Amino acid sequence: MLWNGLAAVIVAAVWLCSSAWGQAADAALITAAKSEGRVTWYTTQIINQFVRPSAEAFETKYGIKVDYVRTNTTELVLRIENESKAGRVQADVFDGTGAAGALKKSGAVLQWVPEAARRFGQTYVDPEGYWAATNVYVLTPGYNTDLIAKGKQPRTYEDLLDAKWKGKIVWNASQVAAAGTGFIGTVLAAMGEEKGLTYLRKLASQNIAGILQAPRAGLDQVIAGEYAIALNIFNHHTVLSAAQGAPSDWIALNPSMGTLSVASVTKSAPHPNAAKLLVDFLVSEEGQVLFRDADYIPVDENVPPRDPSLRPDGKRFSAIWFTPEEVEAKMPHWSEVYRELFR
Repeated sequence: MLWNGLAAVIVAAVWLCSSAWGQAADAALITAAKSEGRVTWYTTQIINQFVRPSAEAFETKYGIKVDYVRTNTTELVLRIENESKAGRVQADVFDGTGAAGALKKSGAVLQWVPEAARRFGQTYVDPEGYWAATNVYVLTPGYNTDLIAKGKQPRTYEDLLDAKWKGKIVWNASQVAAAGTGFIGTVLAAMGEEKGLTYLRKLASQNIAGILQAPRAGLDQVIAGEYAIALNIFNHHTVLSAAQGAPSDWIALNPSMGTLSVASVTKSAPHPNAAKLLVDFLVSEEGQVLFRDADYIPVDENVPPRDPSLRPDGKRFSAIWFTPEEVEAKMPHWSEVYRELFR
């Protein structure tokens, strides 16, 4: 009887929490956000693909103007840190895969996450309460289907060591996750330091080309036929390109790298309530559908991407997930290995 009563309490608590997660934003927050009237969003997402349509949807829903600034992670961090030091913060909300870790250290992030995000599980919400994941990026090899017939592509890490791929592989040379450094990090995490380094020394003999451009550039060069394979590219980019007729596909390399694109509110946000409401909107079911419709991979498992195979299922296709803090903490070592073996 005692157990049955306890079980009933637990079920009720879970139901109440689930119900709260499914509800719209708190009415008091909506009222306060509307009184602020606008919100400034520093974003790493693509404007035409996602930012503009999601901003328009938010404005239509709440009547709050969204001002957005598109930048990369490095510039975003520098900009917010400089604004914070000067006491003139402009950004209310920011997103990205690597900014949150650095900005938490500098004290520029508000300790707050929307309750709605907690339905995603521990992997996707900062245990310290500074960020919530909005979408995920899965980094895999991509290849040119004109140069490599489907079924002939490398399928494992060992396959990449085949001599026939020497001089035919490219990756980004920047110190970001979507680059050679991220590939190195995944290898070390999957194989362990000793075995991983042994593998990477062998891989170095493949004469991988490193390019200092946007992460997408490696795949573009593969599509153009300059290389056969690009490592650690966003797997959904190959699907987008293939839909437009490009000879591109991705490889479910096990395990691949998974990174989280997270959203946070700045600590001194000029419009803190509108900022919270925007983050709440991005993690809501409506926001997750917008990510899906923009051909991103949503965090919400109940909102599958248009191509469900893109998201690791832990069976056919697996990933090692890295939080923003882990990427920032481990990047110096990954970069050191890159400089030692691949430059």
